[in-house]
Amino acid sequence: MAKRAITLTVNDETHELFVEPRRLLIDALREDLGLTGTKRGCEEGVCGCCTVLLDGKHVRSCLMLTLQVRGRAITTIEGVRGADGGLDPVQEAFIKHGGLQCGFCTPGFILTTKAFLAECASPSEADVREALSGNICRCTGYVKIVEAVLALASERSAR
Repeated sequence: MAKRAITLTVNDETHELFVEPRRLLIDALREDLGLTGTKRGCEEGVCGCCTVLLDGKHVRSCLMLTLQVRGRAITTIEGVRGADGGLDPVQEAFIKHGGLQCGFCTPGFILTTKAFLAECASPSEADVREALSGNICRCTGYVKIVEAVLALASERSAR
């Protein structure tokens, strides 16, 4: 199958690639661009490990064709940083509240949380659990992850 030229904007950087029309976004990110923070999990869009932000909204990169994201802004975990260039507040909250263990699912949770809190500044615990329900973690049992998100939301609303 003939490859097609595509320009991708990933983490505020422009990349020129030649991809087959059926090339999945996760493959372009991991294999072509070397951004391995995006994890390959179930490959069915169920686990959330492959989550990236597309124009600020969380999407499953294992379900998207690379050609579908032409002209849109993609953010992977490698592009997540705070205003000072250090850790993003979501990352800091996960660390502070023990919302990570092995780290495999963490990038998906971080990106899902960023998108969620951009839309819902004062969530309830039920809101957080619903927002994160598309991400699977086999280590933490979710309690610490939910606590981290609620604490960050509370901290932000107190400002």
